[in-house]
Amino acid sequence: MKTVTERFLKYVKIDTQSLEDMDTVPSTEKQKNLAKILAEELKEIGARNVKMDDHGYVYGTIPSTSKKKLPVLGFISHMDTSSAISGKDVKPRIVANYDGKDIVLNEKLKIKLETSQYPSLINYIGQDLIVTDGTTLLGADDKAGVAEIMVMAETLLTHPEIEHGTIQIGFTPDEEVGRGVDFFDVKGFGADFAYTVDGGELGEIEYENFNAAAAKLIIQGTSIHPGSAKNKMVNALLLAMEFQSMLPVQQNPMYTEGYEGFYMLSTLEGSVDLAKASYIIRDHDRAKFEEMKGRFQKIADYLNEKYGAGTFKTVIKDSYYNMKEMIKPHIHLINNAKKAMEELGITPSVVAIRGGTDGARLSYMNLPCPNLCTGGHNFHGRYEYIPIRSMEKVTEILLKMIELYAR
Repeated sequence: MKTVTERFLKYVKIDTQSLEDMDTVPSTEKQKNLAKILAEELKEIGARNVKMDDHGYVYGTIPSTSKKKLPVLGFISHMDTSSAISGKDVKPRIVANYDGKDIVLNEKLKIKLETSQYPSLINYIGQDLIVTDGTTLLGADDKAGVAEIMVMAETLLTHPEIEHGTIQIGFTPDEEVGRGVDFFDVKGFGADFAYTVDGGELGEIEYENFNAAAAKLIIQGTSIHPGSAKNKMVNALLLAMEFQSMLPVQQNPMYTEGYEGFYMLSTLEGSVDLAKASYIIRDHDRAKFEEMKGRFQKIADYLNEKYGAGTFKTVIKDSYYNMKEMIKPHIHLINNAKKAMEELGITPSVVAIRGGTDGARLSYMNLPCPNLCTGGHNFHGRYEYIPIRSMEKVTEILLKMIELYAR
């Protein structure tokens, strides 16, 4: 039986970065490389009904070993990694028996994982950590979740004496670009409830997330030779800057935390004649979220009055909503996650996600689906790391939760 570390180290070396603004699912064909491997591994360990569909989704079933009628539980993780930094040629390294000092990730490039900037490191003195070489992300988001689910699955399939209900497994593409469940077969999956295993440090349980929208600005300027530009030139790039200056400064993500929402300018490109800007809009409170979208549109309307109709065009599209309202009627999902952790000596911490997961959308597709920790830290960057013990503990949590539902 492969350990969670062995599986994780294998999976992170497979490049599965997803890409924005693609018309296909998956957004990158290379995600299917991992999907094919996972489908084969599920078959090898004895899972039933294993399939990989044309979009790269992988499904498998662990049959019930109980004579009782038990709820069907699902466990889901995503295969893709963020495009924020390269996920190609990931070179993971194990730092054995971490001593509490700064970790040199790349001596040649002078890249360090510093305790002053990442004080959470101190919590893992004496443990083994997996880190990057400083040039790529690690991919614990969410290949740690994938590895943990696979070990859970193999444990159940090799120990039929463990009583449990039917367990459904799902691995999805394109979560990082907000399309992870566009083609998820909820009906075929057949779970009554599910958990995404896609969170952060050990002990985290999440069932509140942002309401989210993607907003695009298309700004039409007027280009003319600068020598004769007076009262004629309209610089689209400057208009984009003016729009940004009218958004509330305190709602920039760099000034927010907890339940505070934000507007984030993620891309800006163009020229004097034409500029395009992409934003994300986030807030946990639905009413505030609607107000924020309204303010975004009102600024564009005001600037159109100032510079002429059609100067600013907006496209605002909701991405997902806060899953809290869909989870509250099934609060046993949270209570059992807490109980499982407590029985294992882990302190549960219910936190609000300052982002979203596949589970948020699935919860609105009649599959209540809160989110569980993977054990990782500093996702989407070169300073990402994960303690091996945390991954092992997450696997124990999943097995304990399955046990609780069989009691």
